[in-house]
Amino acid sequence: MLEHSNATANLAVKDLERAKAFYVGTLGLKQVDDMGGELIVYKSGDTLINVYHSQFAGTNKATAVTWEVGDQIEPMVKSLRSKGVTFEHYDMPGLSLEGDIHVGHGMKVAWFKDPDGNILNLVGK
Repeated sequence: MLEHSNATANLAVKDLERAKAFYVGTLGLKQVDDMGGELIVYKSGDTLINVYHSQFAGTNKATAVTWEVGDQIEPMVKSLRSKGVTFEHYDMPGLSLEGDIHVGHGMKVAWFKDPDGNILNLVGK
């Protein structure tokens, strides 16, 4: 039923202006809509990300958004680190940590958080 419909990620934040500085200034996403100061829509590739104001911001302890970046993971991690992004390091079976990138099972993964604690990641090869 939904296999031909696009999906949109939704991220709760406490402060939309601080979130905008991160999503536009740090990640380089393009803002495409603002819904009355309560929700900002960003474009990432062919997808959208809704960032909205919520009292429940930062309560999700699982990965909320994944970007597939192929062989660009190393330069993207380096670029984000230069912009002040701190990467998360996890002890995960079958993955070894090389700098800020977890490597194993034929993939490379780097996790980081937005200012409200939403967990985001880059996946490459």
